[in-house]
Formats: sequence, structure tokens, C-alpha cells
Amino acid sequence: MSDYYALLGVGRDAEAAAIKKAYRKLAMQHHPDRNDGDKGAESRFKEITEAYEVLRDPEKRQLYDRYGEAGLRGSAGQRAGFHPFDISEALNIFMRDFGGFGGFEEIFGGGRGGPADRRGGDLRAAVTLTLADVAQGAKKQLRYRVMVACDTCKGTGAKAGTSAKACATCAGSGEVRRAQRSIFGQFYSVTPCPTCAGEGQIIADPCTVCRGDGRMRSDRTVSVDVPPGVSSNNYLTLRGQGHAGPRGGAPGDLVVTLEVEEDERFERHGDDLVYDLPVSFSQAALGADLTVPTPYGEESVKVVPGTQAGTVIRLRSRGLPHLGSAGKGDLHVRVAVWTPERLTPEMEHLLRELRAHEGAPPNVKEARTFWDRMREALGG
Repeated sequence: MSDYYALLGVGRDAEAAAIKKAYRKLAMQHHPDRNDGDKGAESRFKEITEAYEVLRDPEKRQLYDRYGEAGLRGSAGQRAGFHPFDISEALNIFMRDFGGFGGFEEIFGGGRGGPADRRGGDLRAAVTLTLADVAQGAKKQLRYRVMVACDTCKGTGAKAGTSAKACATCAGSGEVRRAQRSIFGQFYSVTPCPTCAGEGQIIADPCTVCRGDGRMRSDRTVSVDVPPGVSSNNYLTLRGQGHAGPRGGAPGDLVVTLEVEEDERFERHGDDLVYDLPVSFSQAALGADLTVPTPYGEESVKVVPGTQAGTVIRLRSRGLPHLGSAGKGDLHVRVAVWTPERLTPEMEHLLRELRAHEGAPPNVKEARTFWDRMREALGG
């Protein structure tokens, strides 16, 4: 699974302009016309274009941030408004937004130092869910330790009554530029300022509580809204709930991974569930009205006379919700004929009489598996 932010080399809080700039730089590097048909460059160009096309669109980006790539997929397994890229499509997107290489600016160094460059770290946490939570959706409270802005210095890192001053070496830019001449012309190199480590500011009198970092540890409780239909491979991103950045830097994110507990009553296959229904021989032969559990309460199911072991009874829309779209999966009730291990004399007498009248079972040319019966139940 690709991380679109990592592909473009931007943070999860990156603004649209930063995403566009990062894509522009990478596209110029990997564009097929600049790499003489190199297949590796072509593949990379498609990947970064796909990432850009998702992150530039606020709606797609929101789905991706909350659910990952699963959020871009519809109930039929296709991406909602999105599909796998080929090279011609990637080139068309590039031409659409930049009009060719004329739309590029040559980039020689990093940007200005500041709070955006001091973004706080992301945090990861796990939330455990039951199958009922998956069916209905859930609100979970999550408590964790996190770095927050220092109360004493209000996150500046400077002692009360003082403030940071612009670095004299870089004049507050956070970077040092050097020009070099060669036979090809003049080139510029940009490096972080060695005096202020690229921050553009110097704190002469640091806060005694946070020692100039601008942060302190604290406990935080957040409410996590889990939508219906999630799986153990899904995650939620809570923007700005990670560590605060040092000295006024932007906060990181809290990435909540979801872990769904197994429910011993059911087998889960995507949004469909399978339940094994034990019935007696008499119930299978004569028919019966029984109840089965579902994620939404008990449901009635009719076992028709002559039901065979392994028969699958389909209860439509009694499975799990489709993530990010309407509709639900199905509950497949698999009939298992129960054979008593111990017989009373009366039961044995009745069964011997039955054996004398029932005759031999029909020949079965080929044994059918459960999945054969499942396909039949699904109409396949």
C-alpha cells in the first residue's frame, strides 16, 4: 500500500500549494521525455501523478486521510471517481496543470525556516472494536500522552518577558546561499544556517520549564468516531492531535489503527458473514423454523423439508455495511446436520425402523464444497 504523502515528500498537513510544488519538482525529475524511455522513471512518474491527483482534490484527500486507499474504493471494489493510471493519463494530468516543462521553476534549495519546518511528530494508537461496533459504528474515547505547548512560555521556548531574536548569520531566513561560477554559468547552493540550525531565530534566554523547547508532556483524551464497515487493516487520521511542534511549530497527527476482535459466532469474508446452523436430522428432513444471530439481533430462518448438510441459506443485507458507501453484505447461514453421539433405546429403535424404509442414498458424482454452495446461493 503506497503512502501518497511519502511519495510526494510532504507532510500530512501540507497545503495545496506545497503539494503542487512537490509534485512539480518530482515530475520534472521523472518525466519520460527526460529519461529516454527509462521504465523505472515512467513507473515513478505514474505513482507520483496518482498521489498528486488524490491529494489535490479535497474530497478524495479527506477519504484517503480517514480510511487510506480503502476509502477511495466503492462497494464494487472500484475507486470512487478514481481508477488505476496509465502513462498517457498521467501525462495528460501533467499537461493539464502545468502545460509542459515551461510551467516548472528550477529549485535550488530549501524554503525559509519557520514554524512549518518544526512540525511535531505523528502519534500512533490502536482501538479495539467488536463486530457490533463494525456493524453500527462506534464512538471511542482514547487517552494518551502527548507533547503540548508549554503553558509558561506559550510555546515560544523563550523565558517570560523575552522573545527570540532573528539570527544574525542568516538574517532570519534560516538558510545560507552560496554562489559558484563554472564554465556552465553561475549556480547557487542553499544549506541550513549552521548558527540557528535552519530556524532563523536564536533564543538567548530559554524558558526554564521547557528548557527552550516550547513543549511539555501532558495527558489528552480524544473522541474517535469509527464509521460502520471498517476492518482491521483500516486506520483513521486525526489532524493536529499529535505532538505539538517545538517553539510554535504545527502539531502532528494522531493515526488510529483499528483492530476488530474475532466473533466466534461468525466467519467474516469482507462485508459478508457466515454462520453455522446446527440442525437435527428430523429438522433437516421435516423442516423447521429456527432463529439465528446477526450483528443486529436475532432473525428467523426457515429450514425447508429435505434440507441437505452444507446447504447455504442467504439472508440479504444482514452482513456488515460497505465502508464509505450505502448497502450491506449478506449473512450466509450454513446448515450443519447434527448427529447424536449417544442414543436412547427408543431413539435407536426408531432409527432402525427408519433405516428399514428409507433405502440407499443417491449417488453423488462429485462432492461439492461449501464455496460451491455459496456460489449457488449468490446466483453465480
